[in-house]
Parts: sequence; structure tokens; C-alpha cells
Amino acid sequence: MYDLVDTISYKKAMIWFGPSGNSEKFYKDGNKKSHQMPQWLNEMGLNAYEYQCNKGTNIKKQTAQQIGEEAKKYNIRMSIHAPYYINLSSRDEVKRKNSIQYILNTLEIAKWMGADRIVIHPGSIGKFTRDEALALALPILTEAIKKADESGFSDITLCPEVLGKLSNLGSLDEVIMMCQLDERMIPCVDFGHIHARTLGGLNTAEDFNKVFDKIENKLGRERTEKLHIHFSKVEFTQAGEKKHRTLQESQFGPNFEPLAEVLIKRNIEPVVICESRERMAEDAVILKQIYQSLK
Repeated sequence: MYDLVDTISYKKAMIWFGPSGNSEKFYKDGNKKSHQMPQWLNEMGLNAYEYQCNKGTNIKKQTAQQIGEEAKKYNIRMSIHAPYYINLSSRDEVKRKNSIQYILNTLEIAKWMGADRIVIHPGSIGKFTRDEALALALPILTEAIKKADESGFSDITLCPEVLGKLSNLGSLDEVIMMCQLDERMIPCVDFGHIHARTLGGLNTAEDFNKVFDKIENKLGRERTEKLHIHFSKVEFTQAGEKKHRTLQESQFGPNFEPLAEVLIKRNIEPVVICESRERMAEDAVILKQIYQSLK
């Protein structure tokens, strides 16, 4: 239905599409190193790439710079996902403080790579109430912003992510409150995670529109226009997210068509990162094709 080969200009684009990490197909096509991703994505018609530091920030400077050079060459907009083990609301103060350093480490890699955004998992609730966990997280995030500015990273945007498990700190409202700490912060709105948290609540364009209305009412039009979006179909239980799925698995939601309709009608310029299981790049192309077919 959708052709995988299509080109798009980074400089002229109103919207960016790309994968989170490397698809299995990338390796099946004979590639071995992440610095080969920008050309591969460009040839698929994509123009964004979210590099994964989710297991740690141990990439070498030379490697990061090489990826950045290739991304610039092939007009790929870079973002980076910070480590999963960041926990802004940990009961352990040392772990909370360590999370600041993990954010700074990710920002340094972003600087090397030419990425303009990093995505941050806020953490878990643990045995706290949601209000108690948020009260611990906000000062840590404030300190991270201060130290980021002191370290020369003020040009890189922090994007706290809406998480999918009900036990996670990171509901849409909580992420909005985090972004109210500094006008430069932009939410990473994972619509699969919202769908999971609401036990299947994203089905119509109006459902998606309500998400954008809430963000715009709290953070303003400018930030709403430039959201960082994660999208995939998600399997969930009563506890929220269980597993990311692919666009081919039609029994799972949400569907992208109503979201694409909202993006077009609101005339906004988000980065849309596809997190489909194992075929994130191929599905990113399909997301782009759906968007273009409706425009």
C-alpha cells in the first residue's frame, strides 16, 4: 500500500520522520555501524534518527562525531534517548543525583553528534504517591537544567517523555509540569504510551486533539508546534504498557491516521520518531506516507 522509497528535504520539510534505533533490516541490508544509518535512512526517504543511549552513555567521541557528520551530510535531524536507568524520583538521593550526571553525559554526546534534543525517562513512582514522586523529581530536573547551561549545553532541548506504565512517573500532566520548569523544555509525547495508560483511549482525531489542546493550554502554541513525538502500536494490560508492536499488527492501537489528521489540521512541525518493534524505520516510512496521503 505504501512505497518504502520516497524522498524528503530536511531543509524544506514541515515535519520529520525517523526511527528510534536501528531496525533489523538495517543489518540485513549489510550494514554494521550506526554511522551508516543516516545514508540508509535518507535512501528510504526519512529525515530523522533517534540514537539510543538507553543502555548507557559509553559511545566514543569520535564515533559520535562520525554519526553527526553523516547526519549533516544526508540531512538527518538527530535526537538522543538518554539512559533508561535515569530515575528522577528515586528514594535514594545518590541515585537521583546520579541521574543529573547521566543527563549531562547524554547532552555531551548530543553536542558531539549535532543532536538538538535528548529524551529523558522520568523514572518510577515506587512506594511514593504520584505527588511525592513529582516533588522529588522537579528539583533534580531543575538542577540538571542549571548544570546543563553551565556546561554549555543550553542549545540542546530536554524532552521528558510520557511513559506507558501506570507505575511510572510520566503521565501527560506530570510531563507538562516538568516542562513548566523552563520554557525551553519540550514534551516527548509518546502516543502509544498514552494509549496504554488510558487503556485504549486514543481512537479518534478528537481523542488526539484533546492531548494537543492540553499541552497548548499549559505550555503555549510555540512549544506545541515543535513537539517531540514517539509513536508505535502498543500492547497493554490493566497496568499499562506491556510491549511495543508494529503497524502490521492491526489488533493493537493506536492508529496513526487520526493523529496525522490532527497534525495536518493544526499545521505543526513535530519530530515523529517511530518505535515499532524491530521494524522502526520501515514503519516510520509508512507513517510518513500516511501523513502525506492525507495532506
